[in-house]
Amino acid sequence: MKTRALLLVALLLPSLAQADDYAGMLGYLNQSRIDGRALAGASGAIAVNQVAGDINTQANLVGMAQGNQARVDIDARSTSSRNSVLLDGPLHASAHLDGQALQGANGIATINQTSGIANASMNVVRATLAREGIRESDDEALAESSVTASAGGQGRAGNGLAAGTRSVGVAASALQGFDGVLQLNQIAGAGNDTANILGMAVHGNP
Repeated sequence: MKTRALLLVALLLPSLAQADDYAGMLGYLNQSRIDGRALAGASGAIAVNQVAGDINTQANLVGMAQGNQARVDIDARSTSSRNSVLLDGPLHASAHLDGQALQGANGIATINQTSGIANASMNVVRATLAREGIRESDDEALAESSVTASAGGQGRAGNGLAAGTRSVGVAASALQGFDGVLQLNQIAGAGNDTANILGMAVHGNP
């Protein structure tokens, strides 16, 4: 009898280990992190899309034009239908920018960092160098057709459980000494939409 009992325990152990590994894997897949010295000292146009999860959409769009009648039109749309994920358990999602990431970098940096389900994030930079003088971009100007940005309809998270943990953050050591234009979207969760839109026009040489 003792031998049979030991045999049963031995047969159950691999199944339990696999279950633990699967649960740990699900937790890992909903964590996005930029760490260490990633992109430290980088220069120019820096674009990062980092995602962990299901049916998430991301975009980094930069448009520039120079001339007497310079104009930049950006039209970004993301649509999908009948995409859904059932939340059948707690969602533990996190998105973090840590370490010395982007320290001393310069230029235009557009970063989307997402963990979770059915989220959308977008960064848009539009710049023109023309003879029309300097114009400030207020809310009304940004809503013009020259910058059309829509990230809706990217899917849905279903009707499962929304319990769990959400965490986003930027470490104090990250981004130190960055010089230029920085757009950062961080999402942890389900069904979120975020966007950064910058439009500017300058006269002559900057």
